[in-house]
Amino acid sequence: MSEQVELKGDESDIVRRDITTLLPELRAFARFLVRGQGEADDLLQETVLRALAASHQFDPDSNLKAWLFTILRNLFYEQTRRRKRENRALEAGFPVADSIAPVQQDHADVADLQRMLWSLPPLLREALVLVGAQGLNYDEAARICDVPVGTMKARVSRARSQLSRVYDA
Repeated sequence: MSEQVELKGDESDIVRRDITTLLPELRAFARFLVRGQGEADDLLQETVLRALAASHQFDPDSNLKAWLFTILRNLFYEQTRRRKRENRALEAGFPVADSIAPVQQDHADVADLQRMLWSLPPLLREALVLVGAQGLNYDEAARICDVPVGTMKARVSRARSQLSRVYDA
């Protein structure tokens, strides 16, 4: 997107500053959605551009983090529908090493966790990442995903149960 975004006055500076402080969290969520670092960066960049272009629609009394996460999530689903890449992106796997030296155990643990997360269905993984990794409450996560709070709680519970079964196996 190469359009120039023009914001007005002090309000635009505040929105820009606040968006900047949330970039690491947005990038982490984008990485959970698309896996690839380059794709995540592209998704993040497009999210920021859209947010800046629509900053006049943001209500300063609402939660900027939830607003940005909603933009990022909607953009992700828009892109996957348009490009029909969802299955390919979600089914990509990481190679597993046959033997692991003790020094590499931390990396193996992270890789195991990542594999377990990617084994979850997309909606359960998304719910767990929003509530568990991003620290959003159920209400905020439900608004981002446009579902009732009870549905979000159920998704997080099912995700945790599935991860527990995989871990215990």
